[in-house]
Amino acid sequence: MVERGSGQKPGGKLTRQQKGKIGEEEACRCLKEQDYAILQRNWRCRSGEVDIIALREDVLIFVEVRSRSYNSGFGTPQESVDQRKMQQVRSTAAVYLQMTGEQTRQIRFDVIAVMMNHAGEMMSVKHLENAF
Repeated sequence: MVERGSGQKPGGKLTRQQKGKIGEEEACRCLKEQDYAILQRNWRCRSGEVDIIALREDVLIFVEVRSRSYNSGFGTPQESVDQRKMQQVRSTAAVYLQMTGEQTRQIRFDVIAVMMNHAGEMMSVKHLENAF
């Protein structure tokens, strides 16, 4: 699942960026299994980035993906989505809606929390709809 070698920390541990990429891949797989259409990944503008923008049943969903290693000591992935992050995602979503002319579409903000072991193997994936 994960390539060994370049970019990996000594001892076989994954970097934060590698964990994030694995988490986003797993989140997309999870959404596709639930019949979500993935419209954008890592959509950026001046106000920030949205990990995944998806569509399901005519609702536009802005998804924040959070990945953690099992027993990392930093709490659950979903606990790391603080007020500042929620505001940044909302602001970025507003820019996306303005740029795409989708201001009248129903929207939702979800969080997908991915727990993995230190080698990047999935332990759990939780999809929290209407997280904020």
